[in-house]
Amino acid sequence: MSYRIKYRSRAAAVLLGLLTAILLLAQSISAFAAVDYIQSWNDWKEAGKPSATWNDVSDAMDQCFSAAALMYEAGDKDGAYKAINAGYYNYYEVTGFERTAMGHIAGSRKTEVELQFSKAKTVTKTDGSLDDLKTELVTLMGMIRRDANVLDGLTSKDDPAEDAGITAARLDSLMGGETASAAETAESKAASDSSSKAENTVGENAVSVGGTGGGWGTFAACFGIILREGLEAILVVGAIIAYLVKKGHKNKLKIVYAGCILAVGASFLSAWLLEQLKLANSANQEIIEGVTALIAVVVLFYVSNWMVSKAEAEAWNKYIEGQVSTSAETGSVFTLGFTAFLAVYREGAEVILFYQPLLSDDESMKMMWAGFGVGCVVLAVVFLAIRFLSVKLPLKPFFLGTSILMFIMSVSFLGSGIKELIEGDVITMTTSDFLTNLIPSNEFFDVLGIYPSYETLIPQLILVTLTVSIFVIQKWKRNNHIECGVVAILLGTLGLHKFYNGKYGRGMLYVLFCWTGIPTVAGFLEGAHYIIEGQEEYEEELKPKPKAPKDKKQKKAKAAKA
Repeated sequence: MSYRIKYRSRAAAVLLGLLTAILLLAQSISAFAAVDYIQSWNDWKEAGKPSATWNDVSDAMDQCFSAAALMYEAGDKDGAYKAINAGYYNYYEVTGFERTAMGHIAGSRKTEVELQFSKAKTVTKTDGSLDDLKTELVTLMGMIRRDANVLDGLTSKDDPAEDAGITAARLDSLMGGETASAAETAESKAASDSSSKAENTVGENAVSVGGTGGGWGTFAACFGIILREGLEAILVVGAIIAYLVKKGHKNKLKIVYAGCILAVGASFLSAWLLEQLKLANSANQEIIEGVTALIAVVVLFYVSNWMVSKAEAEAWNKYIEGQVSTSAETGSVFTLGFTAFLAVYREGAEVILFYQPLLSDDESMKMMWAGFGVGCVVLAVVFLAIRFLSVKLPLKPFFLGTSILMFIMSVSFLGSGIKELIEGDVITMTTSDFLTNLIPSNEFFDVLGIYPSYETLIPQLILVTLTVSIFVIQKWKRNNHIECGVVAILLGTLGLHKFYNGKYGRGMLYVLFCWTGIPTVAGFLEGAHYIIEGQEEYEEELKPKPKAPKDKKQKKAKAAKA
């Protein structure tokens, strides 16, 4: 009898535990299910929500952020992450908010807001606290609301940012939570009243949703975009063309021009494909842009170091004498042409995607073409200045200046490329208050691709260190086999012994694959080889290998020399 009672009590305990678990699970599921939000701008409009002003867009994004906070509070971290992503890809980009703020407020504003989105998403990825997430979301909501008021013509872009307390109260109100004090309740009511007043109201200088309207504002935005994006490309292309002219190879300019023309065509094709495949304004677009930028870094870094090695007139003359075949020379020219292609292509598709919404309105289209045309004229003046003024420079200052420009662009592309991968959710962003205070958001740092993120700064610092090391080696080297051997053993992981020998292509391969450990082993073995062999054998290895002439004229020239 006692056995039956004990058995029944155990069964009852197990059943009670199961019921408790089911109730908890049901509460969790209901909590998840209770968090509902409109996931895209098209759905928002189809639901009959206000959609005439940028404050309406901000309201739509606020409901995504409040849903993210509620889901995170309920333990649904993945749902919170997706809600923040919906705010970015399905609202901030689709409506043109990103590009319009960039054109009408500041070019760096786009980057500033994008990084704040990344900060909020990072909290959900790294299991941060709810307070951490709310802090990042409040900052993000305040930035977007302020920009919405500027674009709606309600405030000036020079006005101070919206009070964080009001934004925090708005988030709490949207989450349905009770505020802790009467003061906060008053702030929440004030925020609600402010939002209702702003609804469907615009100021005199408002820019309509979609990026159209605004007259001279549209002109200024389009002019600023083509100037900003085009300047980066024109500096690289102009330097390459001036280099070829100074080198005495004007006949090779067609390769660079062809690269530019192909890049423009590829930009239109890429923009069209992104739209057709529904990849525009998505993580895939960010990844494509990021990978393109990183490829450009490799090519720019190679060209930069190749040019600085030829800065001395003696080294340049030696290089020219060593070119026994035009095929080797043509190879370097193709590298420059590919560099021009990447420089133009990287900026082209983004400009086209920005201009695309303006084609639907006749008035905006006129101002768009006006801004584009004036921007192109300014870029042409910059190009001509580089083209003709640089040719008059002495050889050494010209090569050093061009090399420095290429290096700065490689640092910029490296930072912006990694930032694109962060936005595409390939890399998780890590930052700190120290970095945020050290690197403010402005046009200067944005053009240089310097952002308050460890993921962008650390690779840039490595690139700077590598460049300085290569420069020091170039100044210090005496083509000594012992020196080269020591460099290979100690720094072979980064291929510095290859740069010491002037083998820049091979040096870049070592840099690209340093993480595998293979360059470390290869550098040690090569270092031992250089130390053991004699100086004469070492110098013989460095001599360029003559290539067989490809045409009859070259054969005759070679026979005549013999």
